[in-house]
Amino acid sequence: MTDMNPGFFGRIGIAFGAFFGILGNAAFAGRVQRLREAPEAPEAPDFAAEAPRPAAAPVAAAPAPAPAQPAPSVLKEASPVAALQLLGLLQRDARFIDFVEEDIVNYSDADIGAAARLVHDGCRAVLREHFTIKPVRTEAEGSRVTLQEGFDAAAVRLTGNVVGKAPFNGQVSHRGWKVEDTRLPKLAPSHDASIVAPAEVEL
Repeated sequence: MTDMNPGFFGRIGIAFGAFFGILGNAAFAGRVQRLREAPEAPEAPDFAAEAPRPAAAPVAAAPAPAPAQPAPSVLKEASPVAALQLLGLLQRDARFIDFVEEDIVNYSDADIGAAARLVHDGCRAVLREHFTIKPVRTEAEGSRVTLQEGFDAAAVRLTGNVVGKAPFNGQVSHRGWKVEDTRLPKLAPSHDASIVAPAEVEL
């Protein structure tokens, strides 16, 4: 049985053991603190028996790897050639640029209406010759429709009081348009598409 009243050298060993135990074990340090603050101690605890061996220095845990960030979407750069080509066709068949660039402040509504009719006819001819265009929604405008969860948000745009989640019940205010086929003329390598309408010089 352990001597409850150790001698001088025994107390030195107990003191060293308690010292390192307090440094390395928070629970043991708490018990010592409570013992010191107690008004009376019926008997001295056997520190030598309770004191653990000096704790090794804690090894720093390796930092957790940061979650992999998704690669940003690469934006596609649109080629201006097709847009310039279409603009040239609209100018050729509908005088589209001439009409838009004209200052119409001093023209009467009748004059503007007559010019707009010619531009309209020419633009429609260009679209029907070089594109196949269909409505996005087949329902008539004004019809009630239900959009289920997962609907194509690129093809259908919600307007009005948009709250909550799908399914959405609403009214078709515009059927939308989508191009199913494109038939633009082929261009020679030397063609400058930026010249959408050549200058005219009358001799």
